[in-house]
This record gives sequence, C-alpha cells and structure tokens, in this order.
Amino acid sequence: MLTLPGRVIEAAAHPAYRPYSVTVQRVLPLSPHLVRVTVTGDDLAVFGTRGLDQRLKLVLPLDDGTLCDLGEHDPAAQLAGDWYARWRALPDARRNPFRTYTVRAIRPDRRQLDIDMVLHEPTPGVDDGPAARWLRRASPGDRLIVIGPDARTADPTIGCDWRPGGARQVLLVGDETAAPAICSIIESLDPGVTAQAFVEVASSADVQNVVPRGRSRLTWLARDAGCETAQGFEAIAPHGELLTRAVQRWLPRHMRELASVVRSTPDALDDVDIDSALLWDSPLDPESGDFYAWIAGEAAMVKNLRRHLVSELGIARANVAFMGYWRRGRSEAQ
Repeated sequence: MLTLPGRVIEAAAHPAYRPYSVTVQRVLPLSPHLVRVTVTGDDLAVFGTRGLDQRLKLVLPLDDGTLCDLGEHDPAAQLAGDWYARWRALPDARRNPFRTYTVRAIRPDRRQLDIDMVLHEPTPGVDDGPAARWLRRASPGDRLIVIGPDARTADPTIGCDWRPGGARQVLLVGDETAAPAICSIIESLDPGVTAQAFVEVASSADVQNVVPRGRSRLTWLARDAGCETAQGFEAIAPHGELLTRAVQRWLPRHMRELASVVRSTPDALDDVDIDSALLWDSPLDPESGDFYAWIAGEAAMVKNLRRHLVSELGIARANVAFMGYWRRGRSEAQ
C-alpha cells in the first residue's frame, strides 16, 4: 500500500515506467543555456519520487502540434507497459520524437514536475533538433507526454544509475547535460557522505545557485573562461577539456580516499566505439570500498575519463558509473 498526500493507493504490479499526459505550466529561463520547464497533470500524483539521477523521456509534439496515443489515458495500457511498442508501431511520419532528461524535482501533492533542459546556441547552417525547436517556442498550455517512473512499481530504482552502496567518499563529474542530475544528487546526500562535484557549462552565466549537503563541494567550470591548449590560448575551452583537467588534478590529491578501491592489476575495459555504440557502464551497488564515482555527459569525454580512472589509476569498475549521455554531432538513438 502506498500513501500519498490526501490519498491511499493499493500496491499493484505497475511497470517501472509509464506515460503521463501533462501540460506545460511554466517555462523559466535559468541562464542563457538552461531552461526549467514545469509541467502539470493529474496523474503526477503517482509519479516516482526517488529523485537523484532518475531518467524520464519527454515525448515531443510533431511540427503540426499532434501527439500520438501511448496509452497515457488508458489504465489498462499503463499496466501493460506497452508504450514503447505502441510508439514503434506508428508510421514514421506520425511517430513523435522523444528525448531523455532527468527529473529535477517532483511535487506529487501539487501535481508538478520540473525538467531542466539545455538550450544550445544555434549553429549556422545546421537545423535545430526536435527538442531545441520545441523549447525555443514552448509556452504554458502546451501538451506533452512524459514517460516516467510510477511510485507504485515494485522496483523504484529502475532508471537510476546513482548506486554508491556504502561509499562515504564520492566524485560526481558531468557537463551541462548532467547538471540537473548532479545538482539533485548533491542536494540530497546523507550528511555523512563527502562529495566533490565538477560541472562544466558553456558560460559563467550558467552557474546555478545550488547548496550541497554537509561537507560536499560543487565546482563549476565555465568554458567561456578559456584555457591554454597545445595550440595556444583558446577563448572558449574545448568541450570536456576543463572537466578532464579538473578530475586529473583532483584524483592524485585524494589517493588515500581511493586506496580501498584501487586494483593492483587494473580491471579490463571493453573498447566501446562511441560513434556506433552507447557508452553506459552502470554497476550495481559496490560491495566493497569507500569510494564511488559517477561520470556522465558527452561520450568522448566520458570515455577518456573512464580509461583514466579504471585503466590508468586502477580504480575498480564496480565503483565507477559511466554514462555517455550524448555524442557530439549525433542525435539521441531511439
């Protein structure tokens, strides 16, 4: 039995994810490149509240404004968990695009869900993707479908890759696409956990006012501050360069904290071709060691740090989660 504000819901065999019919309530620019979209819908009363890096999928309208039927109004279809099969069965021209985001905040009692979305600068000669096109013109009243967690499911951890086990020293690393997850995690850590988080963003104006819990620290790295490279000083740092340097400087100064998870012989790593395959290595809760790292963002950056931590420093694979959220120049695979 699940108790929510004002109602009691019987536990049932609900799928981990289901479609929700929602309407945009507010579009709030947080910075030049980050927009918070708040959506509302009656069924959000049973939306999962785990938070952390909980994934969701945003089903976007076609250019004519239409949305497909994924069973969001049909309780039987929701229990069947067949939204993806319904989506796949649609003709190509009528199949709505969807993109993956992170739950920034959920308020079931108010039927409100916050989703922070990155708005990239337009590239001359390159068309916006469906998410950017939608976000540039989004306004209150727009209809969407959210594929998200159901609080009544038997396993509320599905869709979350933050699994630190009993680690008390943690490292979080990500670019702006991972910022919502990192902010959510570092705001909710147990006071006994010490975290260092590094977030790389496009501009110093994109730095968010986030207060970490306890002894944790959050460091923002802005690409528009520039950096020195082999080619000389670049006014705009290459994507991922600042993150990579920050992590490579931080790790040697904290080898004492890492000692419990360093292998004498490094674990083997598959050489993932990030141009054709998804880089996603999300271990279950580590059974030993007091250190855990969570790294997400552009796949090339993630792959480089994965190699550095596991192959070069010998950190156990079971104590590090790596998620290549996106690949530069490529749209999200569906």
